[in-house]
Amino acid sequence: MKVDILAFGAHSDDVEIGMGGTLAKYASNGKKIVICDLTQAEMSSNGTPESRRKEAEEAASILGVQERRNLGLPDRGLYIKKQYIDEIVRMIRFYKPKIVFAPYEVDRHPDHGNASALVQEAFFSAGIRKYGEGSMGEPHKPSALYFYMINGFHRPDFVIDIKDFIKPKLKSLQAYQSQFISSAGSVATPLTEGYLESVEARERMMGKSAGLTFAEGFLAHNTLIVDKDLLGE
Repeated sequence: MKVDILAFGAHSDDVEIGMGGTLAKYASNGKKIVICDLTQAEMSSNGTPESRRKEAEEAASILGVQERRNLGLPDRGLYIKKQYIDEIVRMIRFYKPKIVFAPYEVDRHPDHGNASALVQEAFFSAGIRKYGEGSMGEPHKPSALYFYMINGFHRPDFVIDIKDFIKPKLKSLQAYQSQFISSAGSVATPLTEGYLESVEARERMMGKSAGLTFAEGFLAHNTLIVDKDLLGE
């Protein structure tokens, strides 16, 4: 199976926070997109793995992605282990994406940084012909690995205009009622205290920095090529 974008997150809702607008934009243009959550977020203060799964499915439907997978790795246990790297390698080789996205490594939540490191390891190993030869599928080397922001606000290497897709981004996040909406019996967390408003404000500021209304920012470890006349001609 070949897809255009394979986006990894440590927990369901990570990808939506960082790049929900971008996924909605590309999905509306007919691109094939898969989200892969590494854990079931079983350590979350609110919600359960079952409720998070249903919320994740609804959010994916709102964004228009083709599939959503969950590797079931341990929440708060995303350390560099060959077993975990190999699970991600299998995903990359199975879906053969053109581009892979992962969380940016600088983040207040350790799982996000560790997820980034795991995907970087797997991204490299997936393209090595003799890595897991005969047991993990044919080697595949995507054209690029980019990083989205979750809790941070960093100077991006590039932005994507999401002016027309900020609404589906926010709607996909609102699907996570257990995480972002206070209710009877829920525990107050940074996510229940105006988090969605802060995400919207960040994307507005990210857009403003590039002369846009709303944008999502991304980082890259490789040098980017500008395939456009700098004079706009």
